Amino acid sequence: MTKSIQTGRRLAWRVGRLVERRAETPTARTLVLDVPGWPGHLAGQHVDIRLTAADGYSTQRSYSLAAPADGDRVELTVQQVPDGEVSPYLAGVFSVGDPVELRGPVGGWFVWRPTDPPPVLLVAGGSGIVPLMAMVRARRAAGSRTPFRLIYSVRSPADQYYAQELRQQSGGLDVSYVYTREAPDGWPAPPRRISVADVNTNGWPPEFEPSCFVCGPTGFVETVANILVALGHEPRRVKTERFGPSGG
Repeated sequence: MTKSIQTGRRLAWRVGRLVERRAETPTARTLVLDVPGWPGHLAGQHVDIRLTAADGYSTQRSYSLAAPADGDRVELTVQQVPDGEVSPYLAGVFSVGDPVELRGPVGGWFVWRPTDPPPVLLVAGGSGIVPLMAMVRARRAAGSRTPFRLIYSVRSPADQYYAQELRQQSGGLDVSYVYTREAPDGWPAPPRRISVADVNTNGWPPEFEPSCFVCGPTGFVETVANILVALGHEPRRVKTERFGPSGG
């Protein structure tokens, strides 16, 4: 049974427990939480995570949801930030059975629904792949035939999230990569930043009126959004989600 997505309500803090953790890269972990009473969410939304110390000190961070709604299950992928306050705990010592407070879902603009008909272009920079992967997974779970294209800019093959799952994708999902620091052996292009040619060649023509979702560091997002508009895409069809230094 699919739960309805609640909107227009005051978000409450809930307690979830870790039921599974998976390594994505040497410093990133996917965390699967069981959250009783979870109201459901849309692909592209995020949650707030709050940690409270024994002395009462509390801190919180926002993390994108990595998978579509699945009952009371919530899935995040967390990159450990050096000297951070929250990510070292979540990606490091947080163990199966441990509780954590979370609040959400948050956000209603940077979302994709399986009923949306236009073709989709996803452009990810580094860990910006997380909410876009939720869209990829939502498409598959719904049996949608909406054509998807993903351009994934990442430092090196070792830094790639969801590597095996993306290799196995098929049926209307095209994936291309841009490596910025180290390319795989035999890769046809040297390491470099994403360019107009990458977006023009591996994206959709603007006349197709695709929905474009761009997520990554602020500079990356601004560059890609400007490229898309310069290529003729309507600004209203280019949705962006960016992140910057937050203390982790």
